Amino acid sequence: MKKLIVLAALSIFAADGKSGEPPLGWPQFRGPGASGVADGQKPPVELGPEKNVKWKVPVPSGFSSPIIAGDKLILTAFDGGKLYTIAYNREDGKEAWRALAPAKEIEGYHKTEGSPAASTPATDGKRIVSYFGSCGLFCYDLSGKELWRFEMPAAVTYADFGTGVSPILVDDAVVLLRDETKDPKILALDAATGKLKWEKKRQSPTSYGTPVVWDTPAGRQVAAPGFRRMIGYDLKTGDELWSIVGMPAACCTSPIAADGTLFFAGWSPGDAADKDFKMPTFDDILKQAGEEKVGHLTKAGSQKTFLKGFFDNNDRNKDGKITREEWAEGLKFMSASKNSAFAVKAGGSGDVTKTHLLWKKTKGLPYVSSAILYKGQYVMVKDGGLVTAYDAKTGNEIYVQERVAAASRYYASPVAANGHIYFTCLDDGKVTVMKAGAAEPTVVARNPALGERVAATPAIAGDTLYFRTEGHLYAFAEKK
Repeated sequence: MKKLIVLAALSIFAADGKSGEPPLGWPQFRGPGASGVADGQKPPVELGPEKNVKWKVPVPSGFSSPIIAGDKLILTAFDGGKLYTIAYNREDGKEAWRALAPAKEIEGYHKTEGSPAASTPATDGKRIVSYFGSCGLFCYDLSGKELWRFEMPAAVTYADFGTGVSPILVDDAVVLLRDETKDPKILALDAATGKLKWEKKRQSPTSYGTPVVWDTPAGRQVAAPGFRRMIGYDLKTGDELWSIVGMPAACCTSPIAADGTLFFAGWSPGDAADKDFKMPTFDDILKQAGEEKVGHLTKAGSQKTFLKGFFDNNDRNKDGKITREEWAEGLKFMSASKNSAFAVKAGGSGDVTKTHLLWKKTKGLPYVSSAILYKGQYVMVKDGGLVTAYDAKTGNEIYVQERVAAASRYYASPVAANGHIYFTCLDDGKVTVMKAGAAEPTVVARNPALGERVAATPAIAGDTLYFRTEGHLYAFAEKK
């Protein structure tokens, strides 16, 4: 699967890319084929503020991950209240160009856990496409000249958490999954012109996972995660081909496709079958806040509860209080969660939940960080630094919830190269490197904290690891 986009443009970067790296080395969210894997690359396993730093430069705020377009790193940013696509030179980190994406209004977003520049761009070697939930899709050439734009109104996401999905660019088409409360849809545009090729309505009020292109005997399909269902669409026509029931309500993770099989792992609060986490009742919340007599939750009271920092997102009508009715509405949405990891074989039509699942598991599931398929194992990290590996073919447990990564939350998805998997924690940027394909969790390096939050997934190219932290862009390479 990771060869799909590479094969489409074998000669594009012959002059622009780094010697020895494949064309389109890291063209989209999670790299080649959305796999998170950089075959043939040898980035350092030891890194930190003072270790193997090739360069470090300041960058504006944003959650989007960097991609590689020739000799440039591309990301999106929110700077001074405006939205940009920005290119940096891979050699020294200097800003090469930036392009403004004008927005009439900025979408609602969580001020610490979200960003209006959360979507990772995509490239096919000829153009770069960026998406902003505030204003739509924008296409540029490699020098930053705007080629076309497809404007959209600001997305309205559940509880105003903000957009998280990224566009994909394949077969001269830009595919965007736009799940929102007002007008959820999936659409495809002509990559050369920005003209609409097809558009299909969805019943998914909010999701954050990015679709993946899946090569099947019946042709290329788009596997799109979302509320309640994973749906497969025909890439050429947008026709709905199949679906799988049972997904997280707030679906944050993305699938992976390889060797005729589709893999997915995801979790969100609210699944009644989840024995490890139960959503508290409204009376529980009031008791934690000491507001039983008040009868509703205030912002000050919420600071004493697990809702600290999330009051505004749960105050639906913005009247300064969370009522029993508002809490019940949120619980109803979250209770739709059916959390699992699974593998599904190609073929079939309609609901294939009972006919095409190869295996299904419920332990060690990630919340925001997507799982990775590497060296025959499907590997995921759960908040707290708990790492789980399943045999990709059989679903057999190799190890489950081993506390080997840094004890933290995880937004960045793991990436892999040269037999190693890299896990980057959110809170302070500690990077744990593990040996891939082992029968037990084997840590190769526990790296010191970068000292900033890291929500973006790293990129790998030219034997170099590129990290975007809260305020900087790093290039890590072995000293020569």
